[in-house]
Amino acid sequence: MRKPVPSAKVPAAGEGRRGPEGHIAYLLRQAAGAQRLRMERTLADLDVTPAQFVILTLLKAYPGISNADLARLALLTPQTVSVIVVNIEKRGLVGRLRHAVHGRIQHLVITPAGEGLLAKCRERVDALEAALVAGLDAAQERVVRHWLVTLALNGAEGPRG
Repeated sequence: MRKPVPSAKVPAAGEGRRGPEGHIAYLLRQAAGAQRLRMERTLADLDVTPAQFVILTLLKAYPGISNADLARLALLTPQTVSVIVVNIEKRGLVGRLRHAVHGRIQHLVITPAGEGLLAKCRERVDALEAALVAGLDAAQERVVRHWLVTLALNGAEGPRG
């Protein structure tokens, strides 16, 4: 019979390898997960998920965008976006308009109800985003923003070798 192996204490965020000495990719994932959880909690009583918030935000910013482009911008699969769109369409938050030339093509648009709900969500998410940069001066915030964009651009190009 084997002796039971004592389980290691899992460190809290900020401790051990989950702190400043940890792998930077893990720290980025940890921070993104914490922000996603904050968004889930702050939008829950509005019955909006972070992914629905992103879709509504993108539809407001890019009216008439295709589902494929919506998926690319939202960093979601087309199948996931289709499910999200169906769900928010049932709630009257988005609608479909026929293309002016190609009648079979439909464009997604945010409805007035969707814009109203998005405004409430945006207010809450803006507060979360302000908390993300609290304590940074303008120059530090620019560096962080530039770094994040650079990471995204490098990821879009694929691995270098």
